[in-house]
Amino acid sequence: MSRTIFCVFLQRVAKGQNFQFYPGNLGKRIFNEISQEAWNKWIKKQTMLINEKKLSMIRFDDRKFLEQEMIKFLFKGQDIHIKRRTLPSE
Repeated sequence: MSRTIFCVFLQRVAKGQNFQFYPGNLGKRIFNEISQEAWNKWIKKQTMLINEKKLSMIRFDDRKFLEQEMIKFLFKGQDIHIKRRTLPSE
């Protein structure tokens, strides 16, 4: 049975997540306020951030950076802009 919530990211009622994906109080907030659709959007952004910035989830600083970006993206409406690398002309 799916649950619906008011998603603060989408600013509308949407399908909620089936379980808490993130630990702690922040995870509870995400579970209660962020829809499955919005969470999937974050996962795509997160993957791009990890790859483009070469983050390592072993490093505390990288995990903290990613968490801060997640909060800005999901709760403050700040999109993540990843600087694309350009290949040198031949």
